[in-house]
Amino acid sequence: MTDRAPSSLVELTLTRIRLFFREPSAVFWTFGFPLLLSVALGVAFRNRPPQPVVAAIAAGPGAEEALRAVVAAGQKGAVLPVAAARAALRTGKTDVVVLPGSPRTYEYDPTREDSRLARLVVDDLLQRAEGRRDPTAVAEVTVTEPGSRYVDFLIPGLLGVNIMSAGMWGIGYVIVETRQKKLLKRLVATPMRRSEYLLSFVILRLLFVFLEIPVLLGFGWLAFSVPVHGSLALLVAISLVGALCFAGMGLLVACRAQNVQTVGGLINLVMMPMFLLSGVFFSASHFPDLLQPFIRVLPLTALNDALRLVMNEGLGLAAVGPRLLLLAGLAIVTFAAALRWFRWS
Repeated sequence: MTDRAPSSLVELTLTRIRLFFREPSAVFWTFGFPLLLSVALGVAFRNRPPQPVVAAIAAGPGAEEALRAVVAAGQKGAVLPVAAARAALRTGKTDVVVLPGSPRTYEYDPTREDSRLARLVVDDLLQRAEGRRDPTAVAEVTVTEPGSRYVDFLIPGLLGVNIMSAGMWGIGYVIVETRQKKLLKRLVATPMRRSEYLLSFVILRLLFVFLEIPVLLGFGWLAFSVPVHGSLALLVAISLVGALCFAGMGLLVACRAQNVQTVGGLINLVMMPMFLLSGVFFSASHFPDLLQPFIRVLPLTALNDALRLVMNEGLGLAAVGPRLLLLAGLAIVTFAAALRWFRWS
């Protein structure tokens, strides 16, 4: 009995590996798609010089002088009739409308960041053109360092969402597809334990983490010079605990589902809130304070935050410890529940 269990588990794990690499689509979605996504978003949001603000100056006395001051400073502007200028602001074709006169009036959209910035930039240019002098001398030091760019924020988020997706779809969907094809029923007659069957999926996910991390982080470093400021060993440990957590969740959603349509809906129901709220492509702090307690306990939020604390801030185990405990606790609970409720048919 003692010799049989390890042999069954090893054979099951090797079978999972062979089946995975025989599916080109599975290989692409696990390794290729995150790389393509990082290229597309990294290029789209790459560091580049600030874009000039666009000002629409209402026609009238002083409009041409204001336009010259704006254009001379490298910004964009045009003199338009008042109605046309306001229509341009409403449709997003301009950032701010300037109504010359005394007092000079600025019309802008305070809910648009570019519009608020344009109001400040244009006012500063026009005030200086009219002779304003700052009472206090200032100096500027520009800093552009890896770690503060969008791509540095993006890569840990892509790693986290890839771990989540592989655990949910790579385990949950595959198990239910096998059940729907009536293949699971045949395994009941074998000496294999239920725990061995489920554990083979978990081991496969842990093994693949050692492939996913170097592929994604290596590409980020080569293509965008994305650094890892903290411990690489701790980063691997966080990824492994995250993989355990989402493997358990994948097993849980698949333990009773009878067809791929049902499990697909369950997987999306679990993943979509985390995909949107857990800070994959933008910070979760953008959401209202009312949602923050809920967002903080989402496993993908814990995983992404822990990855970024190590990669971008160089922090250690003490900083990520609470998040690791959350992920480990969910891994234990979900695997135990899946083991209890799993059925072959």
